[in-house]
Amino acid sequence: MDIPEGKPGYRVFIVEDNELYAKVLKKKLENKRYEVSAFYTGRECLNNLDMKPSIVTLDYRLPDISGEEMLAAVLKADPAIHVIVISGQDEIDTAVGLLKAGAYDYISKGPDTLEKLTHTIRNIHSADLLRRENDVLKSAIKEKYNFRKLIKGNSREIEQVFDLMERAVRTNISVSVSGETGTGKELVAKGIHYNSKRKDQPFVAVNVSAIPEGLIESELFGHEKGAFTGADFRKAGRFEQANGGTLFLDEIADLDLNLQAKLLRVIQERELTRLGSNQVIPLDVRIITATHKNLQKLVSEKKFRQDLYYRLLGLPIVLPPLRERGRDILLLARYFVDEFCRDNEMEPKTLSAGAKNALMNYAFPGNIRELKAVIELGCILSNGLVIETDHLNMVEKEIVFNLTESEKTLKQYNHDIVNHYLAKYNNNVKMVARKLGIGKSTIYRILQDRRTVMAFP
Repeated sequence: MDIPEGKPGYRVFIVEDNELYAKVLKKKLENKRYEVSAFYTGRECLNNLDMKPSIVTLDYRLPDISGEEMLAAVLKADPAIHVIVISGQDEIDTAVGLLKAGAYDYISKGPDTLEKLTHTIRNIHSADLLRRENDVLKSAIKEKYNFRKLIKGNSREIEQVFDLMERAVRTNISVSVSGETGTGKELVAKGIHYNSKRKDQPFVAVNVSAIPEGLIESELFGHEKGAFTGADFRKAGRFEQANGGTLFLDEIADLDLNLQAKLLRVIQERELTRLGSNQVIPLDVRIITATHKNLQKLVSEKKFRQDLYYRLLGLPIVLPPLRERGRDILLLARYFVDEFCRDNEMEPKTLSAGAKNALMNYAFPGNIRELKAVIELGCILSNGLVIETDHLNMVEKEIVFNLTESEKTLKQYNHDIVNHYLAKYNNNVKMVARKLGIGKSTIYRILQDRRTVMAFP
């Protein structure tokens, strides 16, 4: 069994008073590109631990220091060092004592000692490589999902979202994220997961609306081979895949009522059984849900179970639409311009004053997703280093009145115009007032005249 190639900086110390044996082992490891140092006394090894070895192979019976003392001294200097003790005596009590004291392995000298030793070094090195890769990945994920970097913005509205996310990461409470399409609901879910205690466990995302109705139960809860036609093998569902971690259920409002009842039972009981099985599988899963629909309204219309609604509600986080985030629009636009130019090896571009003004006055029905698309296209359409207004593909459908079609009073036309803009800007009175150049009180008075019952910010 071979050992992996060594990497620069991966150093092995051989502590062995038998010089011939030490040289044989040193040569074998050096052939695999390890950085190897051989010492013939314990004291010599201890005096060179500042060289930061990853592994120390230690002869149990050295001329100047006992194996126990040597092991303790090495681990005191650096607990991360893997110590392999090699002894000429096969003594169980001694081996157990050394392993309890922190030795990685205990090998008895014999005809196959060299093979056992190189096998152990291979395992240690492989585990170290995997651990380092995981550490790098975790660090990258932590940086990637630092939600104050992941979610761009410094408006009051987005700061409130950050505050709720920080509260969410400290507990296992369920989280329900709501907001218009394109506001970044999955980013919020990932930001919470990768900053919580569950960050080292799976994050599993499911778009409920994207799975055919006949497959959603199997997708969520899994199935056994032969559970239904086409079930040719056992499949773990998304709940099982997320066990120990977080399950993100996007567009939860689209879940069928029958499946809602089964989902409620799984959440309440914290266990499930796959389709076609009687085996109960315990669950430890944090649930984060998202929807762009009004769940309370669906509950009142008997289209969503009230008991499930309260189970999922947990900590509600409402993502503001982009049009309500003020100058965050320009901050995001700048970020998307820089990102697109960098990723496509283009010269850095800037937005003209006119382009910035156009962005600030656009409603963005597609929110951040639409802004990103608009900016990327603008970068392509701009031949120079400045993105102008006509490079931004933002088309608003404005209301057109034909005054000859019907006779209305000025007051009636006012009502029509105000209601059109309210529908267009998602009932944002402040935005409509700014667009039409009128006071908010005027809009409220018109609504009162029409006896329109609505909820406004």
